[in-house]
Amino acid sequence: MKKNSLFSMEKFSEDKISAIDAKFEAQKIAFAPLTFQAIRALLELGVMKKISDSGDDGISAKELSFATGISDYGIKVLCEMAVGMNVLKLKTVQDEERFFLGKIGFFLLEDNLTKVNFNFTNDICYKGAFDLADSVKNQKPEGLKVFGENWTTIYEALSSLPEREKKSWFDFDHFYSDIAFPQALPIVYAEKPKRLFDIGGNTAKWAIASCKFDADVNVTIIDLPGQTAVAEKNAEAAGFSDRIDFYSGNILDESTELPATPDAVWMSQFLDCFSLHQITKILKKIHSVATEKTLVYVLEPLWDKQKFEAESYALQATSLYFTCMANGNSKMYRYGELVEAISAGGFELKTAHHNLGSNFYSLLVFKKK
Repeated sequence: MKKNSLFSMEKFSEDKISAIDAKFEAQKIAFAPLTFQAIRALLELGVMKKISDSGDDGISAKELSFATGISDYGIKVLCEMAVGMNVLKLKTVQDEERFFLGKIGFFLLEDNLTKVNFNFTNDICYKGAFDLADSVKNQKPEGLKVFGENWTTIYEALSSLPEREKKSWFDFDHFYSDIAFPQALPIVYAEKPKRLFDIGGNTAKWAIASCKFDADVNVTIIDLPGQTAVAEKNAEAAGFSDRIDFYSGNILDESTELPATPDAVWMSQFLDCFSLHQITKILKKIHSVATEKTLVYVLEPLWDKQKFEAESYALQATSLYFTCMANGNSKMYRYGELVEAISAGGFELKTAHHNLGSNFYSLLVFKKK
């Protein structure tokens, strides 16, 4: 482990895998859509839970069939695939084959990070991912049409998504950023901003947390009309309608002018929704209304600043969601490229706080050059 507690980035330049292992990994990729759906079936049909509940005794295919109402055939094709994936283990106990939950199965069943990622992939990304190649070629989220033909980005469609899909999207979005909020709040409010702009404020999670943390702050949420409508209801329900106001508009639209002279600008997991060129454009717009004392706070998961390889992998995969479903031109960024794009908008990096929360977010603080 490196001194900065990040996993070694040398992993991405080395190719030390054996030919046999490489061939196995290639087969995993070749069958990935089928194996993903096999795990989904095991979860949704309650089979994996029954295996988990069997504990150290394990459970036979016949017992699983009786307990779940799934045919012996169905149990075997799903569980045998899961055995091949090391999700389940198959052992012979007193001349009877019995299934046991493996360590990978435990994480699929119990780990919140894995469950959020899995549901998001299934409910938001899976069907649209078939159009990934066209999305790359056309620089448009071609997979988004699975939710209708009316949208150019998924953000416009959020309020209209079916309830299951909407829940999976917001669970994914909030799971990542919200965990870092407790560590980010003291950093932001150590500077005692009285007026904070929350750009891309979404459902008002940060604005409400801010009002609870600092009794003197007033927050303006800047977002698309569909999002500010939801945020307004949440702010009122939380009892902060007197300290949280709203500014609706598309920040990329030339006609959208931001309010003037904020003490602080907050953007949580917002800039990854835009291309590098668009990020610079947004920061130039912020620059035009900021004062010399305005601090800009950017909270992002940067894939080259993660502590573990699994988290970096998840972020790299999330970039594909942006490509085929969200907007067709953004991604999860590396530290250097994001700082460079923001700097091109007229700002300089003041401080950088890494490894915030269990999801290892980075809080970058900028001021005008």
